[in-house]
Amino acid sequence: MGSIPQANVLATESPKSFLQAPIYGDLITVLSIDGGGIRGIIPGTILAFLEAELQKLDGEEVRLADYFDVISGTSTGGIVTAMLTTPNQNEGNRPLFAAKDINKFYLEHCPKIFPQDCSSPFAPAANLVKSFTGPKYDGRYLQNIVREKLGGTRLHQTLTNVVIPTFDIKQLQPKVFSSLEVKNNPSINALLSDICIGTSAAPTYLPAHQFETKDSTGNVKEFHLIDGGVAANNPTLVPMNEVTKEITRKNSDFFPIEANDFSHFLVLSLGTGSQKCEEKYPAHMAAKWGLLGWLTSEHSTPLMDVFMQASSDMVDFHIATVFQALQSEDRYLRIQDDTLCGTISSVDIATKENLENLVQVGEELLKKPVSRVNLDNGKFEPIKNQDTNEDALIRLAKVLSQEKRLRDMKSPAGNLAAKKN
Repeated sequence: MGSIPQANVLATESPKSFLQAPIYGDLITVLSIDGGGIRGIIPGTILAFLEAELQKLDGEEVRLADYFDVISGTSTGGIVTAMLTTPNQNEGNRPLFAAKDINKFYLEHCPKIFPQDCSSPFAPAANLVKSFTGPKYDGRYLQNIVREKLGGTRLHQTLTNVVIPTFDIKQLQPKVFSSLEVKNNPSINALLSDICIGTSAAPTYLPAHQFETKDSTGNVKEFHLIDGGVAANNPTLVPMNEVTKEITRKNSDFFPIEANDFSHFLVLSLGTGSQKCEEKYPAHMAAKWGLLGWLTSEHSTPLMDVFMQASSDMVDFHIATVFQALQSEDRYLRIQDDTLCGTISSVDIATKENLENLVQVGEELLKKPVSRVNLDNGKFEPIKNQDTNEDALIRLAKVLSQEKRLRDMKSPAGNLAAKKN
């Protein structure tokens, strides 16, 4: 494998966010982004709309990192998380990417991350043979572009808290990289680039990623990571759990709440689409599959589809039930599209046409009614008396803006300014 990249975890001061600590406000704000390969374009479209609404309220310079206490993402969602929270030293430590630039990144780089061989009629057969000897893609372009963009930024240096799930294949357990946990566990203070490459390493598609961290005392920690989607493709519960742990600690920036009291959370959870409308894998077909069938049938990877879809829906169902029990349904918004069909449901068919179609899916999703998964039939169904996702995001922007202004006013700096006036 060659030399193992190392990240020195010596801490330096993190760039300050424009968002005051939640202890000065009423809400704990969380943004969560699912995994899904090239389908990250769908939440990219949603986020661009939300940031534009916030800019209408508070000025063109504001960014999503100025409003969310925690941003969490798995796989492609982890990359989006890093894009939104990595400081750009050449722009006054403002976020490296505005939300409107996410899709530009995907449209430019996905065809090189997932190169398509369409020149030969034997390409599908060649890809099948290749899948027996290694991952479908070598991952080099992804690694290079992520390292180029994120540079030497480490976990503790993000502009707001981030939580990125991965899975350590050597230890056979989930590994969560949480900036909230860095002070208590400095070994996870890795380069953001390494974390993003690790959480994106989908089995059969991209190679696993190995690296080390080394702290000031010389202790070395090894990581052997694959896609966090095998454990938490919808990561929404993970940042909520990290916040709950943080609240119990001394000198926390979060106001005290009781364990599992989600009534103070304001959560936006974004899916990357699914292909449930196709009803892809009937039992009579799956009953005949061996190992090869579970890995290669229907021009997809059924085993990965099952793992990722199951975790996404169960998390949505659980959180929706909890918020409903707390009579706080309006503080949880899940935006997902389960009507993807054919190549548009793929995680890696990065043709120009398919990528542009995904942009259109995101734009159409904004116009669809707010929906929630029905576990009886597995489909997303409109919630009664609800408006469109676009309407819901406009309302969310107003709440986020009000919360930020409240914190600015109640913070020590805000109080000092008020006294001077």
